[in-house]
This record gives sequence, structure tokens and C-alpha cells, in this order.
Amino acid sequence: MSAQHQTRAASAATTVSQWRVLLRDAFFSFVLAGIVFGPITGLQLSGLDFIPNWQRPLILASIVTLGRLLFLSALNTGWLRQWRDQSALKEAQAATVQTPQEWRKWLVISGAAALVAFVLPFVFVNNSYVIKSLLLAMIYVLLGLGLNIVVGLAGLLDLGFVAFYAVGAYFLALGAEYWGLGFWSALALSPLLAAALGGLLGFTVLRTHGDYLAIVTLGFGEIIRLVLTNWLSLTGGPNGMPAPAPTFLGLEFSRIAKFGGTPFHEFMGWNYNPNMKFLFLYVVLFWVVVFMISWVYRLRLMPMGRAWEALREDEIACRSLGINPVVVKLSAFMMGAMTGGLAGVFFASYQGFVNPTSFTFFESALILAIVVLGGLGSIVGVIVAAFVLTLLPELLREFADYRILAFGILMVLMMIWRPRGLIRPRRPVFTIPES
Repeated sequence: MSAQHQTRAASAATTVSQWRVLLRDAFFSFVLAGIVFGPITGLQLSGLDFIPNWQRPLILASIVTLGRLLFLSALNTGWLRQWRDQSALKEAQAATVQTPQEWRKWLVISGAAALVAFVLPFVFVNNSYVIKSLLLAMIYVLLGLGLNIVVGLAGLLDLGFVAFYAVGAYFLALGAEYWGLGFWSALALSPLLAAALGGLLGFTVLRTHGDYLAIVTLGFGEIIRLVLTNWLSLTGGPNGMPAPAPTFLGLEFSRIAKFGGTPFHEFMGWNYNPNMKFLFLYVVLFWVVVFMISWVYRLRLMPMGRAWEALREDEIACRSLGINPVVVKLSAFMMGAMTGGLAGVFFASYQGFVNPTSFTFFESALILAIVVLGGLGSIVGVIVAAFVLTLLPELLREFADYRILAFGILMVLMMIWRPRGLIRPRRPVFTIPES
């Protein structure tokens, strides 16, 4: 009986201790929520006076406290604790091994998803809104793949990736304005210019790491934006400048040919459809994205990709293995910048107009969120996150005032439940063939 009494006493003491922790946490949650919501919702401006209304912040703080209590109580249940421990064990692994069977399954799923992505715009060929939304989502897929090289594979925190995006867009507009370049010429040359700027940026930040690297790249992105804004004689400043529409073998996608050529619909004998330009851009961009996916996947398996991941994990160990970190960093910055330049050309041609307001820090943050939420180093995760973060705000346009709030809540939940992103990178298994 004494042993049972001791067990019950220990259990009761544990329960009392847990309740004390919960009540203490509830008290601090209530105080912090009151501090946050008090000035925002508790003070109403009326002319030059403030009218206090403390009922709303108290209600909001009570809701937050109740939600916190329910959340902590749920975490202490046995089955949820076991599931959380198993999830933490899986999340501790940076990557999972993909067996040949899983590889075949992923290949079938990826092929089906690619087929749907290719056919979907043709189904909605008369719906301009759907085609433009899909085209914009595909542009962000391309941007996410480029930044995934720098951040996901090489581990270099780049907050100025939007600068290369702007370089590609303005190269098309400036090339058409001053040098007579078209869509295809810009598509071939803009990656080279963006790669040169990426190499210049990479060379200047060779000795910076972590937060310092993020600050320098953030400054680089702001410098590019300010140059585009203030160089009125070249870029048009805040007014921007027009960008040419794409052509195909000299055929234009307008109702009437503007440059002495033949409209595409007249050459094909079709009725004019204003969405034909966006459909053509989507098809070209789709194959560019497919090429980029294949290219990045193969790079990961090559010595260059292994060097990127070695640099991400430990630069000192990378040096000890005889890998030159200078070459590795420069290659990552340049290849990521090339992809950003390509995406900029498609964006400028899609919009038909470019100005500096399209290339703010928020764009860099959005692209970085795509990489982080999708999974650092995960190609499939980046594609899924790009479509979710691009199309979901369009579907929730009626709640436009709360989109940033929903975006922040999504980020917080992802960092709690899936800190390595939606889909972790998967490595192919290597087997020794039997002799």
C-alpha cells in the first residue's frame, strides 16, 4: 500500500506541476496578447482624440489564451506526444533515401502532374484570368528553382535575388528600346548578363556568412532597385518602360501586325484570341522549367552539386576535403542568377511593361518563402510551394485584407510542424551491381 500511495502522490505532484506550468503559460500569453492587441484595437482615433475601448483587446487576448491552453493540453496527450517524437526523429534527417520503387512511383506522379500542367491552359484557353494566373505561378516556379540553388543547395542566404529578376526584365525592355532586341534575343542573352552580375555579387561576399551575407545581398537588391528608379534618362524611372511581346518565327500575337509581319492567327487560319500570347509564353516557359528541373536534378548528383551541399553543411570540412569554396560560391550565385534573369524576361513579356515597383524586397521575401516552405534543396517542394503561394492568394482575393495575416500564420505553422519544409529532399539509393 505504501508503494501505491507513493505512486499516487508522485502522479498527483506531476499533475499539479503540469497545471502550474499551464496556468503560468496562460498568464504570460494573456499579458503578451494584451500588450500586442491593446494599442491596435483598444484605441480608436476620433479626430485628434483617442477613445479607449478595452473590451476588444481583452476578448482577443482571452481567445489567444484559450487557444494556447488547448494547444498545450493537446500536446501533452499520449498519442500526440508519440506522433510528435516520431515526427521530430524524421525531421532530424536532412534528406531521405529514395528506393528504386519509390523513384518509379515519383516518376509516374511527376509525369502525370507535368501533363496536367501542360494541358490545363489549353482547357481554359478563353479564360484570360486562369491562363495569366498559371503563367505567373510558373514564373515563380522558375524563380524558386534558381534561389533553391543558392539557398537550398549551397546554403547561402540571399535576400537580394529580386535584383537578377529585375535585370532580366529590364534587359528585354532596354534591349528593345535601344538595340532592337526581341524576346528570343533577350531570352538567350539575359542569363549571361545576370550570371555576370551574380559572379560580381558572389565575389564581393566571399568572406561573409549567415546574417552578414543576408544584409549584403539585401543591400545589393535595393541598390539595383534604386538605380532603376533614379536613372530617368535610361530606364524611365518610376514611370517604367514598355516591353515587347513575343514572336514566333516572325509571327506576331496581336490582332494587327505592328512591325510589318503577319499575325499568328491569320497565318494559322484561326479566329483571333487575345490569350494566344499568354498561351504561347506559358508553353515556352513550361519547357524552360522542365529543362531547369532536369538540369538542377543532374547537378545535384554531379561533383558540383555535392560541393554545394558540402559547403552548406560545413565550410571548414569543405576546405579540408580540397574543395575551393570560392569556386563553389561563385558557381552557385551565377547559376541562380541565370535562372532569375530568364524569369525576368518572361515576366516583362507577360506584363508588357516594367517599372521598379515590381521588384521590391517583398518579392525577394516571397521567393525565399517558396524555397523555405517547399523544402530547402527539394525540387518538388519548391514547385508545390510556388503554386500554393501564387494561386492561393488569387483564390482568396475576397479576403485581400487578410492575405498577409494568413501568410504569416502559414509560415508560423510550417516552422512548428514542418521546419524542413513541405517535402524534404530525397536522395537516390546507390546499389552495387552483382557481378
